[in-house]
Amino acid sequence: MAILVRERSFYKNLVALALPIILKNVITLSVGLADNLMVSSLGESALGGVFMSNQLSTFLQILVADAGTAVIVLASQYWGKRDTDSMKSIIGIGLKFSAILGLVAFTLGFFFTKQTLGLYTNEVSVIAEGAKYLKIVSVGYLFYCTTEILIVSMRTVESVRVGLYVSIVALLTNVTLNYVLIFGKLGFPSLGVSGAAIATLISRIAEFIVIFIYVRRVDKRLMLRIRSLIHTNPVLLRDFVRYGLPVIAGGVIWGMNTNVQGAIIGRLGEAAISSISVANIIFSIITVVVYGTRDACSVTIGKTVGTGNIDRVKLYAKTFQLIFITMGLISGALIFSARSVVPIIWQNLNPETLDMIKQFLLVLSVTSVGTSYQACSLTGIVRAGGATHFVFVNDTFWVWCVVLPSAFVAAFVFHAEPWLVFAFLKGDQIYKCFVAVVKVNRFKWIKTLTREPAAV
Repeated sequence: MAILVRERSFYKNLVALALPIILKNVITLSVGLADNLMVSSLGESALGGVFMSNQLSTFLQILVADAGTAVIVLASQYWGKRDTDSMKSIIGIGLKFSAILGLVAFTLGFFFTKQTLGLYTNEVSVIAEGAKYLKIVSVGYLFYCTTEILIVSMRTVESVRVGLYVSIVALLTNVTLNYVLIFGKLGFPSLGVSGAAIATLISRIAEFIVIFIYVRRVDKRLMLRIRSLIHTNPVLLRDFVRYGLPVIAGGVIWGMNTNVQGAIIGRLGEAAISSISVANIIFSIITVVVYGTRDACSVTIGKTVGTGNIDRVKLYAKTFQLIFITMGLISGALIFSARSVVPIIWQNLNPETLDMIKQFLLVLSVTSVGTSYQACSLTGIVRAGGATHFVFVNDTFWVWCVVLPSAFVAAFVFHAEPWLVFAFLKGDQIYKCFVAVVKVNRFKWIKTLTREPAAV
């Protein structure tokens, strides 16, 4: 059997799907980078406070992303059959679930602000700055949740450009308002961290307005209407729970992992908090192509499984693995090279923090190779192909039995250097490669999840 697709149409469709997603993510990360650079000029307490506030936002983003993935896993297979009525019901279920997540996160961020930040760090100055940011940003969570699921709904029918348009609006709104409100330009007062939060909130509202207008007035493939989203089909709800719940549960596990990691780093000192904030944004920017391609892979695999052409699914899976390995090697080299530009861009940080950023990036330059292969193969291929339970079980084992215990012991028993603790936190990105190569190439993950219209 061939291991590389030789049809030009495959690569053409892959680029057509991936490129708008990648550009969307680049713009989203550019907003984060602009936030990071502008806030860093206010001092390390402000930078650490925003980073710790974003731990709750990151948890929410992970859960919403996995709710969106659950929608993609089911809806993309129905798109392969062109059953748009079932797709609308699945999208409606995803929207309701995402809205619940947004309300819970808002409650924690708005009404229990300092208590929530206290879970991540005991640095008083960091909590004080973070509270100013989190209380305002949390108001935009419900807008964000709705926007993301609507963007995903368009992605399932291969309308991916709207996500790019939404991100462009967010970039222009957020960066402009950041500059005006953080530093007090154009007659506005200098609001510091609070100004950054207000800019983020307004950009969330602007994103929602753009996607709502597009879905309601422009889209001609799904033609979503509020009535079709409110109605819940009990048969498809059971399917969403059966196949989508493991995806969302995996998001809970991964979100908890991210939050516990943040709590461990948050107790290693202010320099470690600031360093990981910078290292993460560099990692995210460099690996944006990897994750954009993974999302395109999910749609491609799900749609192809829906058509019933299993031989083609297997060939696509082999080709995607080669693509992911290549991207991982390139990303690792770029992250390693980025260490030299950190002092040039983040001139306001002290030498200790700059050295620690370089150490974290060295760790990421190695683990990113594993991330590109195993994370994309397991979520972009295995989970999208229907084996939603496996990824959940696999992540649960590595997070709770290996990653967090080893990092906790390194940090609080042996008092290891922050970079070594960070290496333990990222070690599973290498370990899981051995699992991925076996699981993907056995092809037992290919499962048809759709029903015939009469059954629905």
